[in-house]
Amino acid sequence: MEDCIFCKIIAGEIPGNIIHRDDEIIAFHDVNPVAPVHILIIPRKHMSSINEAVEDDRQVLGELMLRAKAIARELNIAESGYRLVINTGKSVGQTVFHIHLHLLGGRPMSWPPG
Repeated sequence: MEDCIFCKIIAGEIPGNIIHRDDEIIAFHDVNPVAPVHILIIPRKHMSSINEAVEDDRQVLGELMLRAKAIARELNIAESGYRLVINTGKSVGQTVFHIHLHLLGGRPMSWPPG
């Protein structure tokens, strides 16, 4: 999508503090972190939300979760704990309409979150 900020990061048109890049996904630091560790993990394929996912997206959606686990280990938060969040829709806080997984950690978190 032409106006998607995450697609522009993927294309290298705008900078991102990228910590992982492969053929299917990219991970980078959130520019407005809400925790000491706040990483966004996104598929290269543009999907506005999980509601657009189809059967063929099963692999990449699994890769998002497995990459989150690996990054949590790399950033030394796997043992203390972390939260994974996918917001789907404006009313629950989705502000960028390219599916993305938030990896949050490095501080105590309560439930329910909001």
